[in-house]
Amino acid sequence: MATRRFERVEVGNVRLATVFAVLVVALSCSALPGCSRGGSELDGTQWKLIGWSVSSIDPAQIMITAAFADGQVSGNGGVNNYSGSFRPGRDRAMALGPFVRTEMAGAEPAMRAEGAYLTLLGQARSYRVEAGRLTLFDAGGNEVLSFAAVPAL
Repeated sequence: MATRRFERVEVGNVRLATVFAVLVVALSCSALPGCSRGGSELDGTQWKLIGWSVSSIDPAQIMITAAFADGQVSGNGGVNNYSGSFRPGRDRAMALGPFVRTEMAGAEPAMRAEGAYLTLLGQARSYRVEAGRLTLFDAGGNEVLSFAAVPAL
């Protein structure tokens, strides 16, 4: 009988340790950007680029778009279509990319703008939505991209 009781205590401790480990992993994961499985206020939204930290190129001269849906961001970078993963985190933190895109050639200014846009998009680590505007910030909190809302079709 003593042996049986010892085995039950041992099994109980293993179960308790397993439950504790699962709980720790779940709580840790929810605190990391890109680890959240919940939705985001960006899901189902569409945007047009209106400003960015690249001063040598006017975004008004090139149509660059972004749409967020089902854990993906996609749009047109000025010449090519692109898409990549979008992983929302806590407090509007996020991770974007890696990106894939079509491989069409375009005018040099548009190609340069597309390359700059995708670089900045990949650097975005947080966002703010306010008054029909989406602003993306890099890891240092610097504004890198600014979008205006586009009505859903």
